[in-house]
Amino acid sequence: MKNHLKVERARHSLTQQDLADAVKVSRQTIHAIETGKFVPSTVLALKLAQRFAIRVEELFALEEGD
Repeated sequence: MKNHLKVERARHSLTQQDLADAVKVSRQTIHAIETGKFVPSTVLALKLAQRFAIRVEELFALEEGD
């Protein structure tokens, strides 16, 4: 799954820790999502999108083979 989490985080001047605190996960979880090593749950994806006031589809997209 492709994501634009790092771009949105930078656009809002947030550190990984800031974002992690906002959605109540670890900084390592944010890092793993950004690097594509972890696919967030539906609930976490919704929380992340809500934090940036965008739709989930703007933050995450399926890639061929997903």
